[in-house]
Amino acid sequence: MLLRDAPTTEATIRIDAAPAAVWDLITDINLPARFSPELQSAEWLDGATEVAVGARFQGNNQNPHIGEWSTTSRIVEVEPLRRLVWQIEGEPGAEAPATWAFEIDEASSGVILRQWARIGPGPSGLSMAIATMPGKEGRILERRLGEHRAAMELNLEGIREILEGSGA
Repeated sequence: MLLRDAPTTEATIRIDAAPAAVWDLITDINLPARFSPELQSAEWLDGATEVAVGARFQGNNQNPHIGEWSTTSRIVEVEPLRRLVWQIEGEPGAEAPATWAFEIDEASSGVILRQWARIGPGPSGLSMAIATMPGKEGRILERRLGEHRAAMELNLEGIREILEGSGA
């Protein structure tokens, strides 16, 4: 596994709810902070107040292995009630260091909600760790993908709890 190949991970859950109810939650940029061990908060930038292509927001993160940092994200795709994609902004002219998304698919009862994340191919904080330990690139990426997957599973479970009535 190499950063240049932009490895991806995802989590999926079935939720007994209407697509509109799920959409309302996933378009709240602060909702994941309620469940994520890493994302602490998010806020809109440049006067944006809602999901729209081109809208930007800042995410404030904390990880015991990495420390504290902020990222700026730009929404790159919106298909209402179906798909929301954002990219972390990286170095000018470079490809995105990460891309994140939610996707909603109607099911026979409720919806299937998927959240996925792709690391790379642009440089990020992981690039420094990989440069320091190039022989461990695959292990570094697998660990980070595992952290992302675990956080997404918590996020999706939290969304399901809210929508199915057990609250969070």
